[in-house]
Amino acid sequence: MYIKKLKLSGFRNYKGAELEFSPLTNVIYGNNAQGKTNILEAVYLFAQGRSHRAKTDKELIRFGDEAARLKIDFEDSTRSYSGQIQILKNGRKSVSINHVHIMKLSKLMNYLNVVMFSPEDLNLVKGSPNVRRRFIDSSVSQLYPSYLANLMEYNKALNQKNSLLKMLRKNGINSDPTLSVWNEQLAQNCAKIMKSRVRFIEEINEAAQKIQNEISGEKLYIKYLPSIKSENISPEAVADYLKERERRELEFGASLYGVQRDDIEIFVNDREAKLFGSQGQQRTAALSMKIAQSEYIKEIKGEYPVLLLDDIMSELDINRRMYLAERIRDKQVLITSTDTDLINKDTDTRLFHIENGTVI
Repeated sequence: MYIKKLKLSGFRNYKGAELEFSPLTNVIYGNNAQGKTNILEAVYLFAQGRSHRAKTDKELIRFGDEAARLKIDFEDSTRSYSGQIQILKNGRKSVSINHVHIMKLSKLMNYLNVVMFSPEDLNLVKGSPNVRRRFIDSSVSQLYPSYLANLMEYNKALNQKNSLLKMLRKNGINSDPTLSVWNEQLAQNCAKIMKSRVRFIEEINEAAQKIQNEISGEKLYIKYLPSIKSENISPEAVADYLKERERRELEFGASLYGVQRDDIEIFVNDREAKLFGSQGQQRTAALSMKIAQSEYIKEIKGEYPVLLLDDIMSELDINRRMYLAERIRDKQVLITSTDTDLINKDTDTRLFHIENGTVI
């Protein structure tokens, strides 16, 4: 899978830009705050349907413009695709692939697969559980649209349940039959999401262990920590688990159990990396997991995703940089950097110099 062309208009700090990529290494370089990361963000938008850093789509529109328009041409092993995204100031967004309007995010994520490496990803080990859940969700959603659909349905029902719990606590009410209705609805999607996460952790664990050993000779282990601790992952078992804990949730006025509170534990040499790992061990574990993420996508899809490396080389020492460079050699990669000397270049490497929202 590789991207052939990207065209931007009114996006972030780009009045207009067009880039034609090499199927292998592409280096997007320049000083800080010139718009390098915006290129990766545009690609990520076509893969995930949302920005990896903006809270709202309106933030993506260039100051003074009425809309942002993005076009992309890419292909996989079977066919070519042309995608378009338009974002208006009123917040409306339209997406199409090969001139077919995409109504659901779960449908969009089945086309272009990417894996993003950023300095924030180094917080995968020591950051909040939300960072690790996002790592799981972005991986599985790209391959199984039903997973994202289940997750979106779950979150919608969860918001309704939380509103109910908050209202009941505020009014001093200690029971409501509607609560059981929401729990039963949540249990249906919760069980499906948990099963998918279990399978993902099992597969990613095997690949990441091998990568960690190759980089540092250390032993890595990733453990799934579900909020709902039930030996039987079924809608019925999850519903029973939630029902038994309704009283506690009523006391707190919030949902205390469910996939929104899942986490993963990462061990290096049998010690929890978050608490006892050195910064080098934590970064190696995070890098191993991100590379394993791309291997996981390749295993399922039969081809590697496009790799987006956002100023990651400057965050790694020489050994990890060399290892990563070797792993990405035969894949399409878009790299942002302030220093091109950190990146191995060959005859297939294409350079893009970015200066104040202009591609030189």
